[in-house]
Amino acid sequence: MSKLYLPLFLILIACGTAQKSDQEIFSEQQRKVLDPVKEVEVEVKKPELEEKLISQGLVDVEEVIPGIKVELKYSTTDNFFGQDVYGDLTKAFLQPEVAERLKNAQEMLQSQFPDYTLLVYDGVRPLSVQQILWDNLDKPDSLKTLYVADPKKGSLHNFGVAVDLTIFDTKSDSTLDMGTGYDYFGYPAYPDREKQMLSEGKLTVGQIANRDILRKVMTANGFSGIGSEWWHFNAYSRKEAGEKFEIIK
Repeated sequence: MSKLYLPLFLILIACGTAQKSDQEIFSEQQRKVLDPVKEVEVEVKKPELEEKLISQGLVDVEEVIPGIKVELKYSTTDNFFGQDVYGDLTKAFLQPEVAERLKNAQEMLQSQFPDYTLLVYDGVRPLSVQQILWDNLDKPDSLKTLYVADPKKGSLHNFGVAVDLTIFDTKSDSTLDMGTGYDYFGYPAYPDREKQMLSEGKLTVGQIANRDILRKVMTANGFSGIGSEWWHFNAYSRKEAGEKFEIIK
């Protein structure tokens, strides 16, 4: 039987070619023709309510305040009503000048306590959502205003000038102990009743001290608290808000 002998250099060329990738064999222009790559830009559409808030001039606090955290309680069932009333909305929005004050409060907090950051539970609350809360609150109309502002009048949340928040400790990966949770309705949540609650053993010195940290950074930067909710702060009075802003619907 006859044998076929190939020159060594032909064998080496054949082996080398088999091991080369397409990228080595074909030029850039040839590859585009043989296997064109299509660049497709996928537009991520914002939730409808979020788009609505942006169109009304409000800002996403996480975009303008470095390090701040957001956990919208009304986007979960972990709230007084046990209902998710915000749907796809998971970001906190405020009027731009209110967000600027909050940014200053965040900077002050972190300058004093580097491991702490503000954690926002609620920002602007559209009037349509306020109506849902009002309608679903299982209380007589005469008592509802103790828990929720009447949509006919609106609340400071509806103007985007009120914020509900607490302090988060990044080192321990948990919120500070404020004595009660968010949306707790009772004297232990009342700043006005802290001395009484302390004497009755329903609050501790440490819990009140934690609240004081939050109050000090907020009030030092233009916010005022209310007597019945340690987590709630307003940037303007009802009169000032009505003169400066439109209710967010």
